[in-house]
Amino acid sequence: MALVKVPAADAALRLLTYLASQQAPVPAARVAQELQLPRSRTYDLLSTLARHGYVLHLEQERLYGLGPAAYELSGAYLRQEPLARIGRPVIERLVDEIGESGHLAVLHGRDVLYIVEERARNRPSLVSDVGVRLPAHLTASGRAILAQLPAAQLRSLYGKRADFTSRTAVTGPATPGELRALLTRVRQDGIAAESGEVTDTLASVAAAVRDHTGWPVAAVAMTFVESGTTPPDRKRFEQAVGEAAEELTRRLLGTYGKEA
Repeated sequence: MALVKVPAADAALRLLTYLASQQAPVPAARVAQELQLPRSRTYDLLSTLARHGYVLHLEQERLYGLGPAAYELSGAYLRQEPLARIGRPVIERLVDEIGESGHLAVLHGRDVLYIVEERARNRPSLVSDVGVRLPAHLTASGRAILAQLPAAQLRSLYGKRADFTSRTAVTGPATPGELRALLTRVRQDGIAAESGEVTDTLASVAAAVRDHTGWPVAAVAMTFVESGTTPPDRKRFEQAVGEAAEELTRRLLGTYGKEA
C-alpha cells in the first residue's frame, strides 16, 4: 500500500468521494463507519469542508451531503473538453434534423453555463452562447437539471426568496415553493420548458443528461420562436431533445466504461 504523506487531505478526499457516491445526504456516524474514521475526526473534517462550501450540513435532519462548491468542481471538469467534445456532434445532429438552435449546458452554482451552442440557419439570434451564464431557474436547461437534484441539494441552492431573479416581464418562480412545484411538473413530464422568461418571443425545451451514477451533469436544449409553433411542432421538439439527451447519456456511459 502506498504511503499517505498527507493523511488529512487523504481523509478529506475519501470523505468527499464517499458523499459523491450517495444518492442523498447521510448521517456523520455512517460516514465514520464506512470510512473507518474516528467520530471526532469525522466531525472535524465535515465542519471544515462545510465552512468552505464543499459539504452541506442539514442541521434539523442531522445529515451531510455535498455542498455547492463540490458541485461547482464537477461542473468545472465537465465544462472542459470531454463533455463538449462528446456532446457537440449530438447537438449538431439535433439542429440539422429539426432546424432549430440547440445547446448543451451545465449547472454552475445557481447559473447554467453553455458549453456547446449550435445556431440553426435563418433563426433568431440568442442571448446564449458558449461561456454565457443565465439564471438556472429561468432556463429550460437549468430546470431540467434542477429537477433531478436531491431535495437537500436544491435547498442549498434555492433556500430563500433572495436566490431568485428575473430577466423579462414574464416572471419565473420567485420562491422556493414555486420552484419546487415547477420542478415536480418537470419530473412528471420528463421535459423542462420556459416561455419568454429568458428572451421575449422565444421558448425552449430541454432534457437532462446523466452520468454513470445517475447524476444530472448537463442538459440538452432547443430554442425556437413560440408564435406559430403548433402543438405537433412542440411535441416533435420535446421528443428530439429527449432522444438527444438519452444519446449523450449513452455516450458518457460508454466513455466511463472505457476508462474504468
